[in-house]
Amino acid sequence: MPRSSGRGAVRWAPMAKWMIERRLSKTATRLKSLRSELGVIDEQLRHLGDDADDQEIRALVSETPGAGAEARDARRHVDAMRRHREHVVAEIAELESRQDELLDRMSAAAR
Repeated sequence: MPRSSGRGAVRWAPMAKWMIERRLSKTATRLKSLRSELGVIDEQLRHLGDDADDQEIRALVSETPGAGAEARDARRHVDAMRRHREHVVAEIAELESRQDELLDRMSAAAR
């Protein structure tokens, strides 16, 4: 946690260099994993979106209650995948912030 030194400067609580490096390594590994997952999610989202669009067109053409239900279900899948994507993007942003904080600590410890 950053601490104020009273003069507007920020001091970091002491942390061993090896601990910072370990946390940086874990953070980098998790970021790599989440970015890869995000690529898969984007691909799935495109596929699900195309499928939902097709289902909606079929529902309009067939005008049957079953087709409408299938279209709504397909759209719910798209919405769920979008929420999951937003969660992953938020976690990536949080980890990038954490990584910046750890790099700041490492830089401060080197001084």
